[in-house]
Amino acid sequence: MTTPRSDDATGTPIDDVTPVEPAAPAPAVTTPVELRRVVSGSLVGTALEWYDFFIYGTAAALVFNVLFFPQSDPAVGTLTAFATFGVGFVFRPLGGILFGHIGDRIGRRETLIITTLVMGVSTGVIGLLPTYDSIGAWAPVLLVLLRVLQGLGAGAEFGGASTLLAEHAPAHRRGFYTSFAQTGVQIGLVLGTVAFLLVGMLPDEQLFSWGWRVPFLVSFLLIAVSLYVRLRVAESPVFRALTAGQQVVKAPVLEALRRYPRNLLIGIGAHIADTAAVYLYATFTVSYATGTLGIPRGTVLTGVIVFGVVVIILQPVYGALSDRIGRRPLNIFSVVFTAAFAFPYFLLLRTEEPVLVVLAFVVATAFGLAPMIAVQPAFYAELFGARVRYTGFATSREIGAALAGFTPLVAAALVSAAGGAPWLVAGYLIVLCLISLVAFVAAPEMKDIDIAAAGPAGDR
Repeated sequence: MTTPRSDDATGTPIDDVTPVEPAAPAPAVTTPVELRRVVSGSLVGTALEWYDFFIYGTAAALVFNVLFFPQSDPAVGTLTAFATFGVGFVFRPLGGILFGHIGDRIGRRETLIITTLVMGVSTGVIGLLPTYDSIGAWAPVLLVLLRVLQGLGAGAEFGGASTLLAEHAPAHRRGFYTSFAQTGVQIGLVLGTVAFLLVGMLPDEQLFSWGWRVPFLVSFLLIAVSLYVRLRVAESPVFRALTAGQQVVKAPVLEALRRYPRNLLIGIGAHIADTAAVYLYATFTVSYATGTLGIPRGTVLTGVIVFGVVVIILQPVYGALSDRIGRRPLNIFSVVFTAAFAFPYFLLLRTEEPVLVVLAFVVATAFGLAPMIAVQPAFYAELFGARVRYTGFATSREIGAALAGFTPLVAAALVSAAGGAPWLVAGYLIVLCLISLVAFVAAPEMKDIDIAAAGPAGDR
């Protein structure tokens, strides 16, 4: 269904149309107490679930090449470990479609409870797996299967948490409040890295025998915490209004494809650069700096922790800024900076000076990655109408993640091909940034849309 738009001043029709959701009862206003509960629930929930997802990447960089993929050539084992890391990204779009469908059909809150269980249990079981030395080829097979489950859960987690926040938040502060979903992701990164920094202090014999299991087994405890906070969160008022007005659609994926094809493409392209950047910084760099450059493991993991802390501090700042100047300017600035800093980032790493290594992480994060991902929850929530928001958000974003999720594997292969030099990796990051730049330029400014009903002004 479409409706002509007209100039507010003259009433003259404009040759453009925008999808309009069928009328539904006005959503209830979220009280300040409820809003704080939603923010804390999204923050804690995303932190714990992404802790689960990120510790796999750190383990792939540090121990899985030896424990699950032993090879005569260590580089081959590392490549194989990173390949299984990428498997999670292959299944993230399927998780987005599957759980997005559930979220648009039965509710955002209930779906997030399901994803908490999927992520928590699959991660905890990884910590119980026998290694290659114990059961041979079955060890990597079981590891990959559990990584698949992680991918399915992760594919729905961020989209669901961000949708819930966006639909509870006041319109004029949507960027600020939704940024806490991304803050939770970075808290998960820091927690996961700290966990491996601590077990990494163990002698190698203990680290490779039992120490690596501890961060995964902790996930069993975190399930209870995450469920506790999420069960106290109210369902989205926008979804409750859709249900009351019988406006829930039967096939959200088909509806999203029919009504929002352009915005699905924008959503796919928009998530390529930041996916590549975050896993290049937080996962590939750990392997490259410790293995190729010989930088101490503790120095590199400290850099990753500082990287995560900087993002955590800046997320609400950039989120609030986007409420003032818009999502589009911050997206364009951050992706251009990320591309411009690709070569300087590796130049700083190659000095092998601890201060300069940490500086590389800080600069790349503060001006490149942080603004782009702070804006992301609101940006994606505003791309789609209320009836298909969870599905459109999760599907488009996770397809973009899948396209860039093999970045650690590609980067490791490029370094190997270049004899240890990182310049091909820098060029690869620049190319991916250009793809996302096209998406951000094509996206209209959407911070002022009615998130309870209307589709974005730029969709045709």
